[in-house]
Formats: sequence, structure tokens, C-alpha cells
Amino acid sequence: MSLEGKNALVTGGSRGIGRAICVRLASMGAHVFINYVSNSAAAEETRKMIVDAGGKAEIIGFDVADAAACQDAIKQMIKDNKSLDILVNNAGITRDGLMARMSEDAWDAVIDTNLKGSFICSKAAARSMMKSRWGRIVNISSVVAFSGNAGQVNYSAAKAGMQGMTKSMAREFASRNITVNSVAPGYIETDMTKDLSDDIKEKLMTEIPLASLGRPEDVAGAVAYLIGADGAYVTGQTIHVNGGMYM
Repeated sequence: MSLEGKNALVTGGSRGIGRAICVRLASMGAHVFINYVSNSAAAEETRKMIVDAGGKAEIIGFDVADAAACQDAIKQMIKDNKSLDILVNNAGITRDGLMARMSEDAWDAVIDTNLKGSFICSKAAARSMMKSRWGRIVNISSVVAFSGNAGQVNYSAAKAGMQGMTKSMAREFASRNITVNSVAPGYIETDMTKDLSDDIKEKLMTEIPLASLGRPEDVAGAVAYLIGADGAYVTGQTIHVNGGMYM
């Protein structure tokens, strides 16, 4: 499916999985808005990759955890571009630690960015999608939403919350031809995993049937399916991209 004429916002789109999604959607013809919160250089690198390949991309900076800034930015984006057709809620942070020693600040920070931020962005974007009676929302969840993970009670809770939100949103928006789905990556080669010790990586390989980490492009491919014509009759679902780690 060509996404020509469609505007797409990817939160946390400057690096890793977000960057791969931006590049993939731009290759399908979408005008991609690359959201970032702190690393403007990485966002510009992503934009340049897209433009150099003949695509259309702009940078839009705001913190999804800041509800007012998030709503204002999306409202202005829609005003300037007439519509927001595609939203990928990818922005996420970690504040890992065992629950017994986890601070409320660490809990709140992860919930506010990973879960509440996705809610705020979706609510703001849905207005435009409902008006045009077409839209695609994809939430980037995680394997730990299903399996749990010691040391990530906040992250697992936020991603599990995204799963319930995905299903409820899918039911609410279906009558307006808006699909809402999620993609749950396993361990992907990104900044979040590059600092894992060799011992941890070796242990992971024993837990992943395909015996390798995934690539950001693997996740981007699943997102592209859900947004494209082949996924038009799919809503309220989750695609697991984890090498068989969770089945």
C-alpha cells in the first residue's frame, strides 16, 4: 500500500526501533514526523537518511510525558498539515531495579512516558483520524508485558497497560475505520541492549529459539504490515517479534 498523502507521527523516532519505523514508513510514501525529546542530532540524522533516500520527513520535539506540550505539539502539527493519519507510540524509557528498592519516582517516570504518554498522544491524534474516518495507531509494547521480567516491574506494568489500552481503543475507534494494534518486540539490537554483558547475552541466547537478537527493521516490518493495506482488517491484535522467546 502506498502511504502517499498520509502524515505519520512516530514518537521516540530518532534512534533504534523508532528510526527503523520512520525510515520504513517514509519508504512507503508517508510524510513522517520524527519525534524526539533530547537528542536533536540523532533526530536530524534520521531525517537526513529519509530525505537522502527521496522521502519526506520533519522533526518535531516534545516530551510525551508532558501532557500539555504533547497536546499542543500535535494540535499544531494537525493545523499545519491538515491531518494526522498514522501514529506509532514508540517512545519509551527504562528505570530498572528490583521492586523492593524501586522508588516511586522510577515507577512514575516509566508509567508517565511509556503508558500515559501513549494515551495522551493517541487521544490527540484520534480527533483528526475520526474527522477523516481513517487512521492507524500502532503501540510498541514488549515481550515483558506477557512474560514479566525481574527488575522491570515498572516497565512490564506500563507495557502490559498498553495491551489493555490497545484493545479498548480498537473497539472504540473501529466504527470510524481506525485500527489500533500493538507490536511486542523481544530483545532487539538497540541502545537499550548494546550494553548488556556477554554473560547476559549468552544466557539470552538459550531463551530465544532463533538464538539471536532481533533487528529494528524486524519490528518496522510488522508495523508496516499493520499500517498497510494487507493489515486493513486487523485491529485489537498484537504481533510478537521476539524470535520465539514468548509463544
